Amino acid sequence: MSNSRTHKAWSVPLIAGVLALGGIPALAGSAGAAPESVHSVQDDFNGDGYKDLAVGAPTATVGGRQGAGYVTVMYGGPQGLTKDHRTTISRSTSGVPGDPAAGENFGFQLSTGDLDGDGRTDLIIGQASPTRDAVVVWGGQNGLSGGVSVPAATTRAGDFDGDGKQDLVLFRGGRALGDDPLGTRATVWRGPISRAGKPAATRDFGSTAVKPYDVLYAAAGDVNGDGRDDLALTVYLGDGGIGSQLYLARASGGAFTFAASPEGSGQVALGDVDGDGFDDVVRGVPNDSTVTVALGSASGLKPESTWKSYSQDAAGVPGGKEEEDAFGHAVSAGDVNGDGYADVAVGAPGERLGDKDGAGMVNVLYGGPAGLTGTGAQGFSQDTEGVPGAVEASDNFGDAVSVLDIDGNGWADLAAAASRENMVEGGNSGEGAVWSLRARATGIVTDAAFAFGPRAVGAPIERASFGGSLS
Repeated sequence: MSNSRTHKAWSVPLIAGVLALGGIPALAGSAGAAPESVHSVQDDFNGDGYKDLAVGAPTATVGGRQGAGYVTVMYGGPQGLTKDHRTTISRSTSGVPGDPAAGENFGFQLSTGDLDGDGRTDLIIGQASPTRDAVVVWGGQNGLSGGVSVPAATTRAGDFDGDGKQDLVLFRGGRALGDDPLGTRATVWRGPISRAGKPAATRDFGSTAVKPYDVLYAAAGDVNGDGRDDLALTVYLGDGGIGSQLYLARASGGAFTFAASPEGSGQVALGDVDGDGFDDVVRGVPNDSTVTVALGSASGLKPESTWKSYSQDAAGVPGGKEEEDAFGHAVSAGDVNGDGYADVAVGAPGERLGDKDGAGMVNVLYGGPAGLTGTGAQGFSQDTEGVPGAVEASDNFGDAVSVLDIDGNGWADLAAAASRENMVEGGNSGEGAVWSLRARATGIVTDAAFAFGPRAVGAPIERASFGGSLS
């Protein structure tokens, strides 16, 4: 396990993503071509053939409880996202277990997968409390509805045993508010999982390496091409330190084996950036404003000597490398230009634009037969022509990113959040907002840009941190 220490405080709060710098503060509110066939599209909650985007607002006040949190789901379609095709889910929503609780931060972390095998994706909503449960909200023809509790704070869905059914890894723990981690109990539920919250079977996690720490985020993908998804984590180590872990799925015994992987305190994504059939690990290193890519192979990750780092100093990448930019705080992988190679969106929420500290920026780097490259990379901010809004200090544009084909044309679109948009003066959280930028064969374009926040979708507004997490 790698150990990445934090050094310099800045403006992105923990609820906006993995904390890049400055330790672990108290969570705000405390007392994260053509459409495919209907049943083959992942991240499709209503089964209409278009991917949907879930947006967490983990510090929002719900039912009078500050920091209770909610999630708004924006359904995709041929015209992309619209403010009229959405649903908002909280502990106050009919069929969702529990009641709003102050400081729970419902929506801090999000996971998706077809857990019950009905062909529609389900949404698993995590939270920050060590005493509360995550919730599975079930996909259906009319969208997400109902729900069942699962014993976890953080989860990740994937086919971890290679049987073609979606499983769910449960991390029972929470997020420490102080220097010491709470610790995690990890288990694996084998799919299918019934709507009563019963797995087909349970399986031991297989490693105790995660036990002392708090799991902040998780990503799944098949690094060694064995048909079983592997698992990459970002974990809180204690005393302000954040580290990275990788677990390879195995056929027998416990579910996972711990493996060496790139060090970093940012988010992590898995995607095949060189098109060789093996998913690669893309690890954000915001302390150094870099991203490290480790290529997969039949034997797991290739040797450390082959790992490559990318920054805004790389040829072709817009911007310039500065530690306070926190380039790599957020990462997401998907095929933006439809060439068969995974591309990577990288958030740099601390980017200074003009005299505006922490205005934020997102870069898109493209994959190819030689792997990720800065050639042809793109950069976007609220100062980019066609992007709605205006650059303001501490917006932290890019503190969460997602790459999903929400209009079904075969090109993965970019969603970028600024969870501190419209921040209350003197506060540490804002209303928040999300920008959806469409993709073409040439890359991301701004001619159909759509920005939305809690006001647009009729959800709780004040200090919501809307966009603090994205599916």
